[in-house]
Amino acid sequence: MRIDRKEKISLKKRLKVTDISGEKVMIDFDSGKYFMIKGSGNDIWDMIQDEITVDEIIQNLLNEFEVSEEECEKSVFEFLEKLKEYEFI
Repeated sequence: MRIDRKEKISLKKRLKVTDISGEKVMIDFDSGKYFMIKGSGNDIWDMIQDEITVDEIIQNLLNEFEVSEEECEKSVFEFLEKLKEYEFI
């Protein structure tokens, strides 16, 4: 099921996260996998520590970065879909 802009997002799985040179390195001890997040993914990750709507994420990023709303929305949905696939949200 596709994520909607009005949907509230929050983490349902806590991971061990370390910041290394502006990138987040996350370890999922349950699966044994590790992930690296960089760029605006760091900002999105920080925002979803508490419940927030997808629309609020997009608006926050539009206020912070010079990017079109269409491009921002596309990137946010791709990132959130990947997090959903890994059952982090």
